Amino acid sequence: MTVKTSALEDLVRATAEELSRGRRGAVVVGAVHDERTAVHGAAPDTLFEIGSITKSFTALALARLSLRGLVRLDEPLRELLPDGATVPERDGRAIELAHLACHTSGLPRLPKGMFLRGLFSSDPYAACTREVVLNGLGRTSLRSVPGAGFHYSNLGAGLLGLALARRAETDYDTLIRTEICRPLGMTDTQRTLDPDRTARLTPGHSRTGRPRSRWNLAALAGAGGLHSTVPDLLRFARAQLGEAPAELTEAIAVTRATEHRVNAAATVHAGWLSAPLPHGGAGQRLFFHNGGTGGYRSLLAVAPDRRAAVVILSANTVSVDNPGLRLLTRIGCPDSAPAAAGTGD
Repeated sequence: MTVKTSALEDLVRATAEELSRGRRGAVVVGAVHDERTAVHGAAPDTLFEIGSITKSFTALALARLSLRGLVRLDEPLRELLPDGATVPERDGRAIELAHLACHTSGLPRLPKGMFLRGLFSSDPYAACTREVVLNGLGRTSLRSVPGAGFHYSNLGAGLLGLALARRAETDYDTLIRTEICRPLGMTDTQRTLDPDRTARLTPGHSRTGRPRSRWNLAALAGAGGLHSTVPDLLRFARAQLGEAPAELTEAIAVTRATEHRVNAAATVHAGWLSAPLPHGGAGQRLFFHNGGTGGYRSLLAVAPDRRAAVVILSANTVSVDNPGLRLLTRIGCPDSAPAAAGTGD
């Protein structure tokens, strides 16, 4: 059954109302299906911290640079870091860039010493300067042989962003805007906000509605430092559905092909997790990433075979995963509303 424009709008509106009910903080829900688009909630140009959805941008930047020959997917991380930086190995295996994008580096979730430093901090990553991160990296033990197992790592994704920006001789913000945002016409997706965008950044809140401070991911911006809007992320989602310049479409194909099987159902790709699409029929898969910072939650989910995608940005730390994935499934199959699971922020 094909969802008509009015029905798509009704589904998006119902999800936005569900997420707004009884909670403090702005929420915007957007969806695309074929050529149709629907957005509901706060003003569409409202900015949010998008947390770990940033990792999808970092991985796509890796694919872009690899296609130009500036880096290799199998290039050791140590070759992109400053002289003197020590990168841990295990069983003689070095961490490669693709390992960082797929969370198979063996690195722990957080930098050395960050758990204790950030335990009572409202801005836990702020002290993660390049010097602090690289110094701690040399004292870090790997959880597994690089390439052998899936261990979700904010440290690994942050190091990837730092390393790519250094190889491209720029900063992370400029790297993402140049390689991804400008080609797609995404004008509001960036790490550092000017006064106009700062004014459009909605305040974050805890689950109980308490105001929460903004996060600064410092040298680990590639793990979760971007801000964005629903219209911008819908442009990014449409690119994942094939609506992008040729060079970006080729890079997206690289991120899909760079993968590691997590279990019988789930596969991690460069910047994404995929699983069978509920009620999707044989071979149909869902690609998604969620995000979370001190006062925000987010979800970006794409069903390429159904040419459908959902974006949710919320200024409250209650998860948006289940409502968002139910919405995506209903767009393609309105009579079903299954439960869903997230990647972990």
